Amino acid sequence: MSLSAAAWIAIGAACAAAVALGVAVGKDDLVDFAVSLQARMDDLHGAVSDVAAALSRVDRRVDGSVTNTSLVRYDAYEGAGGHQSASIALLDANRTGVVLTAIQGRDYARIYVKELERGQPNVALSPEEQQAVEKAMAG
Repeated sequence: MSLSAAAWIAIGAACAAAVALGVAVGKDDLVDFAVSLQARMDDLHGAVSDVAAALSRVDRRVDGSVTNTSLVRYDAYEGAGGHQSASIALLDANRTGVVLTAIQGRDYARIYVKELERGQPNVALSPEEQQAVEKAMAG
């Protein structure tokens, strides 16, 4: 199809749209209608760009939020029973966050907090803490 044929088809479609919208179809009316359609399209492109930019900002915020969590309960000491000790992983999408561990003994309780930066702990993780991190990232 030649360019001029495509242009006539587009003009015909614009005329049909104008008639459907109740716009008189004269030469000046058609030009005004085409100009207003172009302005609407420009506004639409601007709105789509704004929505895309906002979505990008939301994606960055979500990636930095705590979205992956897990709880692993266990007996820290032989014969303690009841799975009173626990490790909790609170991580973002990049495996950055903290692992909280509460160790329950008969006469005491200890709490440990270990940071992870992109999956790398600042202090070595116990097997239960590592399990909590893996479970959190598995979803």
